[in-house]
Amino acid sequence: MTSETKTRRRGGGRAGAAARRGDAVIEQMPWLIPRNIDRPIEPLGPDGVAAIHEGAMRILEEIGIVFLNDEALEIFKEAGCKVVGDRVHLDREFVMEMVAKAPSEFTITPRNPDRTLPVGGNHILFGNVSSPPNYWDMSLNAKVAGTREQCQNLLKLTQYFNCIHFAGGYPVEPVDIHASVRHLDVLYDKLTLTDKAMHAYSLGKERVEDVMEMVRIAGGLTHEEFEARPHMYTNINSTSPLKHDQPMIDGCLRLARRGQAIVVTPFTLAGAMAPVTMAGAVAQSIAESLSAIALFQYVRPGTPCVIGTFTSNVDMKSGAPAFGTPEYMRSTQMTGQMARYYGLPMRSSGVCAANVPDGQAMWETSNSLWAAVQSGTNIVYHAAGWLEGGLIASPEKFIMDCEILQHIQRYMQPEITGTSPDDIALEAIREVGNDGHFFGIQHTQDRYSTAFYQPYLSDWRNYEAWEAAGAVWTPERAHNMFKEIIAQFEAPPLDEAIREELASFVARRKAEGGAPTDF
Repeated sequence: MTSETKTRRRGGGRAGAAARRGDAVIEQMPWLIPRNIDRPIEPLGPDGVAAIHEGAMRILEEIGIVFLNDEALEIFKEAGCKVVGDRVHLDREFVMEMVAKAPSEFTITPRNPDRTLPVGGNHILFGNVSSPPNYWDMSLNAKVAGTREQCQNLLKLTQYFNCIHFAGGYPVEPVDIHASVRHLDVLYDKLTLTDKAMHAYSLGKERVEDVMEMVRIAGGLTHEEFEARPHMYTNINSTSPLKHDQPMIDGCLRLARRGQAIVVTPFTLAGAMAPVTMAGAVAQSIAESLSAIALFQYVRPGTPCVIGTFTSNVDMKSGAPAFGTPEYMRSTQMTGQMARYYGLPMRSSGVCAANVPDGQAMWETSNSLWAAVQSGTNIVYHAAGWLEGGLIASPEKFIMDCEILQHIQRYMQPEITGTSPDDIALEAIREVGNDGHFFGIQHTQDRYSTAFYQPYLSDWRNYEAWEAAGAVWTPERAHNMFKEIIAQFEAPPLDEAIREELASFVARRKAEGGAPTDF
């Protein structure tokens, strides 16, 4: 790769240029990797951590985990684990030995090295909504099946907003593209419309191998350079209770052997797929995660792995999933304690059960996002754009959520809590004394433009001024903003030779039939 190519890849496209000219749609915070400067909330005492660990170990030893993957079963047999049919019983000594091989911190380097992500430690990363089959926006005012154009527009928002650090799964499933080639078209769009770290669905050999090759091509990497460190990642869900399926484990084994990152996230809903008690649900979730992580570490010690949580509860009246609940928040905090106990980075999510971008959507999402902060989460999936328990993606909700994410980023900046003499401002207080105000003094004038968070979406005018300006409610403001962002969007630079190589790969794989649609 030439230095010229590297230079051309960097930058923010037209949106970045617009921000420098001052005619951007919004004035947003710059790209940065937030550090969580707060101590995590830990609802469990030492005895509680020990009890959940003991519960998880007994699940693994006494009950076992079903692996519907013949290769995985053979690997466990080779490792000396007890395998009965498709059920694997794992001794705690083996599990803890394997888990200890996983790094507590690692990086993911996308095609734009300026977007490299540090995973673990006190870093917190936010990603876009991933995998809803349906789409909603105010111009439609209806729930519709996702299309490629809608998926592209949500990818443009993913690139545009600096508070979004990675591109997760498809931001909406483009069901107008046949499932056998959908991954090819969407990955082409991801790699050309964004320059941020991205995800591969672990759904069998072809999809994973295709995505690894496309990420390698986009990065201008040799096969050796691609395998030397993570350039992408996957996320898998166990099939709760206590089961891992064939295609997800197959995909992860392929990624692990090539040094790419893996997030293991059981989707445990207390009262349905896990015990109704949060401690029981968390213990089951931990067991499901560690069983897979132990497998990947045995296959390739040091494989970057993240332990995920999607432990929430169901509405016991209807059976519907609930998100952003007090129980969800506590289970996320509890899982954070367990992740630190095992020395693993952690993933959680920004989620809600609301059907449209209304008040319910925002308080439930805010609860889940702040639970991520409180738990010490490192990777936050679905941080912007999620509705209806993950069944709907919405651009208005995406933009509204990004306001929350900017709040969190600003909240984490250490200068807010600075206590230097200049921060204590004794001379400014002396100057104003017992009368007057602080608006006009030099101490304020020197800092007025950067002293406080400035929203791009919230409207701080009083009622009369808001009414005179058209009385536009928040979702409508977000909708208008969405239209302007899409109209102004320009993709980040990509070397034309690389673009052509990607397009050629997609065309060839389509001609070969893509990937099977049955597993």
